[in-house]
Amino acid sequence: MTVYHFIGIKGAGMSALAQVLFDKGYQIQGSDVEKYFFTQKALEEKQIPILPFSEDNIHEGLTIIAGNAFPDTHEEIKKALELGLPVVRYHKFLGQFIEDYTSIAITGSHGKTSTTGLLAHVLESIRPTSYLIGDGTGKGVKNAEYFALEACEYQRHFLAYKPNYAIMTNIDWDHPDYFKSVNDVFNAFETLGKQVKKAVFALGDDVELRRLELDIPTIYFGFGEENEFQAKKIIKKTTGTTFDVYHEQEFLGTFEIPTYGDHNVLNALSVIALCHYEGLSMDLVRAELKTFQGVKRRFSITEKAHQILVDDYAHHPSEIRATVNAARQKYPDKQIIAVFQPHTFTRTEAFLQGFADSLNLADKVYLCDIFASARERTGNLSILDLARKTKGHHVMKENHTEELLPYEDAVILFMGAGDVQKFQAAYEKILDESPIALKKQTAN
Repeated sequence: MTVYHFIGIKGAGMSALAQVLFDKGYQIQGSDVEKYFFTQKALEEKQIPILPFSEDNIHEGLTIIAGNAFPDTHEEIKKALELGLPVVRYHKFLGQFIEDYTSIAITGSHGKTSTTGLLAHVLESIRPTSYLIGDGTGKGVKNAEYFALEACEYQRHFLAYKPNYAIMTNIDWDHPDYFKSVNDVFNAFETLGKQVKKAVFALGDDVELRRLELDIPTIYFGFGEENEFQAKKIIKKTTGTTFDVYHEQEFLGTFEIPTYGDHNVLNALSVIALCHYEGLSMDLVRAELKTFQGVKRRFSITEKAHQILVDDYAHHPSEIRATVNAARQKYPDKQIIAVFQPHTFTRTEAFLQGFADSLNLADKVYLCDIFASARERTGNLSILDLARKTKGHHVMKENHTEELLPYEDAVILFMGAGDVQKFQAAYEKILDESPIALKKQTAN
């Protein structure tokens, strides 16, 4: 039997793919740095071996799946090439793997992970479905008909895929270390669209996605009247959101989601549109939408003593805005405190004013030092450049998170794509031991 060795198995996509192959009955092992990542929990639960990087891990009989973050000069890849072992990059392996299924690639500058998770949740309750989500979650079903996968646009990696369907949530300029403009991003998405076999479901309210010129059906969803699938009568409550759905003026029903913000309505609408196109029961879709519990690191809530802590992956001005607005919907009477760790110097410099404008939608703003990417040079930018543009000019260190203690009955949003979780962990420890917290716990 083929033994797959994953180089960089703790990566979100790599971890998910390893789980899919394991569930399918393949023998899996992998290697990575020894630092703990939340993605490894699922691997450990399946008892998939995770080894420290070493060329000694590489031997005859392995097929290598290499993470995109590692160059060919990496010691394990180099050894595998010397031994003549098959070495396949993550995205290319996945592109080959999905050919046996009705595949749905979910992509967009924002909302990929949440939409993939929602689609997987709905589909697997109706038909046998395998899926790969960018929060490190993967599942392989042996008799699966569908395969839902998150497709990342970075470095145009998603062009390795030729799916049956694609959902495109939006187009925005991100990854400024690679994409030169929003037009560059658009060109990548349109190229993917031309590789899709059956249909593309695209947000019709997005001016860039409206420019798509494809030979297959482009089915638009959104709030606007011109969309084939339209959401109307949106009711926002502290328990979630309800909305009516119309397909070409035909009423499909009222749907309810236990999530917040316009972006989550649009994510759900894209799933409804695809399921309707595939002829799946709207009653079953409606029932499953109600029970979706979300994905990892997307508005993940912890109630701790006198505060509500939210962990969210938001790392772009548009995502921060959506997260703050979602918090306002769920907690309309509470103060919203933003704790943000910028991810990469390149992104911070490109969107400096946008970050400030989005963060200032919160009542208070605290910043953590910029999380540097190994693939960039830091330049002269520092977190102080962003702090000068945000409320209070607050910069917080990991060992001084007690600054957040005075905000009684507040919602604290810990946002970022780096390791902002360590700030939340440090704060939770203080919160557990603080007199305010102890007093609150005693009262309860």
